[in-house]
Amino acid sequence: MSTGRKRGLRSLRGAVLELPPGRIEQALDSLRRGDVLVRLAVCAIALLSLWALTVPWKPPFSFRPGYVPNRDIVSRIQFKQPDPFALREQQNLARNREPVVYRQDPQGLQLLRANLQHVLSEVVNANTLADLNPETRKQIQAALAAPANGAAKKEDNLPDTEQQEEVFQQFRAALGGAANLETLGEELGKVFSKFEQQGLLDKLPEAHGEGNRKDIWVYPTGRPKDKFPTPVADVLIGDGGSLLRRLGHHLPPATVGPIFNWLHPRLTSTLEYDEKLTLQVRDTAAAAVAEQFKYFEPHQLLALANKPLDAATLVLLELEHNQYVNSLTWRECVERAVAVLGLLVTIFVLGGYYLYHHERRLVTDLFRLSTLLISAVAAVLLVHWMSDYGAELIPLLLFGMTFAIAYHRDVALMLTLSMAMVLVTTTGHGLGEFMVLISVVCSAIVQLGHIRSRSKLLKVGAISALVAAACSLGVGLLDEQPLGWPWEIEGNNGALWAYATRNAVCTLAAGFLLTGLLPMIEKMFGVLTEISLLEWSDVSHPLLQELVRRAPGTYNHSINVASMAEAAAEAVGGCGLLVRVGAYFHDIGKMLKPNYFVENQAAGENRHDTLVPAMSTLIIIAHVKDGADLARQHNLPQPIIDFIEQHHGTTLVEYFFNRANKRSDAEGDETEVEESSYRYPGPKPQTIETAVLMIADAVESASRALVEPTPARIESLVEEISHKKLIDGQFSQCHMTLEQLRTIEDSLIKSLSAIYHGRVKYPAPASA
Repeated sequence: MSTGRKRGLRSLRGAVLELPPGRIEQALDSLRRGDVLVRLAVCAIALLSLWALTVPWKPPFSFRPGYVPNRDIVSRIQFKQPDPFALREQQNLARNREPVVYRQDPQGLQLLRANLQHVLSEVVNANTLADLNPETRKQIQAALAAPANGAAKKEDNLPDTEQQEEVFQQFRAALGGAANLETLGEELGKVFSKFEQQGLLDKLPEAHGEGNRKDIWVYPTGRPKDKFPTPVADVLIGDGGSLLRRLGHHLPPATVGPIFNWLHPRLTSTLEYDEKLTLQVRDTAAAAVAEQFKYFEPHQLLALANKPLDAATLVLLELEHNQYVNSLTWRECVERAVAVLGLLVTIFVLGGYYLYHHERRLVTDLFRLSTLLISAVAAVLLVHWMSDYGAELIPLLLFGMTFAIAYHRDVALMLTLSMAMVLVTTTGHGLGEFMVLISVVCSAIVQLGHIRSRSKLLKVGAISALVAAACSLGVGLLDEQPLGWPWEIEGNNGALWAYATRNAVCTLAAGFLLTGLLPMIEKMFGVLTEISLLEWSDVSHPLLQELVRRAPGTYNHSINVASMAEAAAEAVGGCGLLVRVGAYFHDIGKMLKPNYFVENQAAGENRHDTLVPAMSTLIIIAHVKDGADLARQHNLPQPIIDFIEQHHGTTLVEYFFNRANKRSDAEGDETEVEESSYRYPGPKPQTIETAVLMIADAVESASRALVEPTPARIESLVEEISHKKLIDGQFSQCHMTLEQLRTIEDSLIKSLSAIYHGRVKYPAPASA
């Protein structure tokens, strides 16, 4: 006895009590799954994209045009501002300092030198003054009579003939005779070479103005790139001092005076002012001037309190902000970037937790999750771009209203709230702007319960625009911004009205944009609005018309189910219109083999009598796949195809399953009939709407077999069918509550009772 007791104790001690895994263990197990890792990777990519797009290491610039600061704004750091007035002044000085450009044509001087050499040759070859050519003699007499500075003598002071002849002979002797003419010509060439290169000017033209009057640019004709600087004093003819000096360097002293007196009066300007090249040179000099700046010290006043920020002040504040950002150390930038990353991670985790418990398909479906994250990243990008134009409300409204249409309003509100937190943090908006954004978006989302017409979106936009204007004015007044009536606007004093009007216009524009984008949103997210559902509910659709022709009994059954299911769906807060359209098409697969379904069979005719139960089951079950294939061929949207595929779930085809069991027993077959072979392939209903259709479809079909459909029998039938499907686990994936199931039952009972209500028997007409 004792041995047995010890053995029993040992066996108890060895027993292991296995408890269900905790949340941490469940999370770790999930992380080992490949699909979970893929979704986490997608979320991480979106998170890092948002983080990078918001440039988190740089504090945002938070001032806006027309904003009235409550206190004086001073600089936090030393910075500089470009000074266009000082730059323009320096450029003008640079232009004036630049020499004027002239084009030099030496042909006139070359002709003059040749003429001079000819005159000197005549002088050398003449024995007396009288032997000269009359014109030459006149020129020589004038040159010999004038002093060496070129001043002409008066007529009564001219020397007599003998004196002229004597001076002429002295001059002729100084020239050295015919043997020295070649040498004299070379020396004259040296005298003229500089003038032929630099040119001559009578006087400075007006183009010089008050600019550089000391130097000029000179270039040979046809070669502007070869310009060179030249002092103005070297090219001015004036009193001929430069010419006289050069003659004194190269000619015998006795010849300098007469040659100068002959040459000086005949000198003319050879330089021509080049206006185009002068402007080009001056513009080049102006462009080379370095940018001029105004310098601001720390704590210097930038903007006054209670004064609207104008464009010039905003430019100054932005320069100060950029300099402050550039002055941040790498450590400060990293700290800010990590803080923003932590905020984004928190928002992602909390948002994911909410979606997992309230809209799980957004988390478990990779396509839906990717669409959500891409939309969020695109919205942030658009907000950052459009905030420069004051239109950041448009992308945020489009984001919120899109997800309100595609999923549920509570999900859209949560997502939009998260987006607004990110945007306010990264764009520099304050609490007031955050309140405006949330108020406007919430007012739009709560109105998107039912969209039966495109004008509904315009109405939503109009009402939300009023909310935007009111909230903008209210928040602005709380922030002590001046209101300013429109007729009292001076400068930027009406900025609050402009801010409110701009937000109202943006909100209204978002409504118009969503109206045009609605078909694309439906296709992208695989949803149907009531506008599209009303179009699909048209019974003249080719598939429904073909169903009427081939299987009129099935069509009649579908119409009855649609009426019952719509009322039941609306009773539990579902989309009744979606259920009605889904019911119209849920049995279209039966039109391929209509005579195998009881509602299309004539009295006494049943083709299943000649088939084994397994074959009959295959035919019955096939109508689900056939219907889905027909729907896809005719481009029916996926939500309607879901009704076709899910309206039987994985339920058992009981009639043929029982028939197979009876046949197996009658034949003495001990092999157990496999129940899985007699079940629909599924999937089970994924939404309340498809679950409602499942119950309504089964109830409507079964009610046809009631001999006397009294209210009590109808109630018993509905409860029996719904409870059987509940126990079979058909509602395990649509999150239906028992309270909702009871509400659906009550609605179906009322609908069936109305169909099979008792009628008053009228007396037969009396015979004559």
